[in-house]
Amino acid sequence: MPIVTIASSPLAPRAAPVPIHYRDVGSGPPLVFLHGGWGYEIYPIDRQIEALASGHRIVIPDRTGYGRSERLEAQEVDFHERAAAETFVVVDALGLERPVVWGHSDGAVIALLMGLAKPSRVAGLIVEATHLFRSKPSSREFFETMMNNPDALGDRVTTVLERDHGGRWRDVIRMNGVAWLRISETRIASDDDLYGGRLASLRVPTLIIHGAKDPRTEPGELDALRAALPAARIALIREGGHSPHSERLAAGAATAAAEGFLADVTRGAGTARS
Repeated sequence: MPIVTIASSPLAPRAAPVPIHYRDVGSGPPLVFLHGGWGYEIYPIDRQIEALASGHRIVIPDRTGYGRSERLEAQEVDFHERAAAETFVVVDALGLERPVVWGHSDGAVIALLMGLAKPSRVAGLIVEATHLFRSKPSSREFFETMMNNPDALGDRVTTVLERDHGGRWRDVIRMNGVAWLRISETRIASDDDLYGGRLASLRVPTLIIHGAKDPRTEPGELDALRAALPAARIALIREGGHSPHSERLAAGAATAAAEGFLADVTRGAGTARS
């Protein structure tokens, strides 16, 4: 699979140059998919590639620290912002003009930060299983398991993680667990969200895909996200969990929502609506 080499990355400030592994399928207007905190292979977009690759060039980078990209020893508490900056560098290196960015979980946070930072550089955002609150008390035990005992995630999960990240998969999971525990303990001024209270200023067409049964969503978090992004299109998937796009009962609805949104963006009618 291809590698693009970038001069530097804020995720790995002491490394230069930085290799970024990516998947590249299809042709047409660019769609960049950003994986979550466990990497790409645990929640692949196989169904969406099948549906969309005939009309879109789909690029899926492993951000620094994941897969076959540059390794990391730790994730900083501001890794979402650093990853947003890295993704713009990767987009430039690959010559992708105003892609739609589809982010899942941590990738969705990164996508929203990209839209806030440089709205003219992206055509639209699909944010799936995104996070809003910095504090995640309902997920604290889960993050602690990631940090202290990643093998407890189960054989099926750990087999996929090892295939994606090799023998360092435990370090990848521990780093993400530690980072989220630190995020939960950190406050920025009076804001308790990951965007510094800026989401209401987002002017990029946006589709929110969210599973109604997502275990990583805090009580009231989805309502607060809707209030912060009143113009966004929302696909709330009744049978969806944390990864609707890869779940048997939810993948069809997630794909259909994305197809409709992408069609509107492609023909210039992608202004988000409630």
